[in-house]
Amino acid sequence: MVRAWARFAVVVGAALLLAACGSGDKGNTGAAASGAGGISAGAPVAGPERRVLALGDSLFAGYGLASGQAYPVRLEAALRAKGLNARVSNAGVSGDTTADGLARLQFTLSSQQRPPDLVLVCLGGNDMLRGLPVAQTRANLDSILTALEQRHLRVVLMGMLAPPNMGPEYAHAFDAIYPQLAKRHHAVLVPFFLQAVIGRDDLRLADHLHPTPAGVDAIVAATDGAVVSALGAGAGR
Repeated sequence: MVRAWARFAVVVGAALLLAACGSGDKGNTGAAASGAGGISAGAPVAGPERRVLALGDSLFAGYGLASGQAYPVRLEAALRAKGLNARVSNAGVSGDTTADGLARLQFTLSSQQRPPDLVLVCLGGNDMLRGLPVAQTRANLDSILTALEQRHLRVVLMGMLAPPNMGPEYAHAFDAIYPQLAKRHHAVLVPFFLQAVIGRDDLRLADHLHPTPAGVDAIVAATDGAVVSALGAGAGR
């Protein structure tokens, strides 16, 4: 893991800051299920429609990928393959910091046809690469989770980890944000969203950070259980 992070640290700053300039990748609204890639058809879709809102940065927006290959789109396909009548709305914007996510949270929620059954939050990577104060990142994420909790919305928090080149003090403080806030706000935690592709050049784009289509499917396979669990916990709400 340390060796993988060492390789990751060399390019991660340029990659995420490049994503911050990727104004063409503003996310894919209204993700549709797709049978492409590594997700095959499974159980028949049944039950009431479950709406999932994916609030995040380039890792949700699908930076460098075709519109049908972004994580929220592939997640929807995986959930439907499991028989869940899920619809995932992609509210990922490349380059977003936690402050950006917080600033557009109310508008994003109000633009939904109805309140989502679940909100996925994937923010903080750009804060970390810009060296923004950890306290600021924590406060913004805390405010996002507080707002969602006040609306009685269940949350899956996609955790991030700081690479070694950020220094041990920064990394220790940054890494602690996600488990601490998940516990405080009763959110389901994915400890490290990128775990499935770290150290796997075959699953990452040339920037060595953002996943390829196969990488997205690997991340979906590693995280869809948390989403299913969160949706199941919210059944009948």
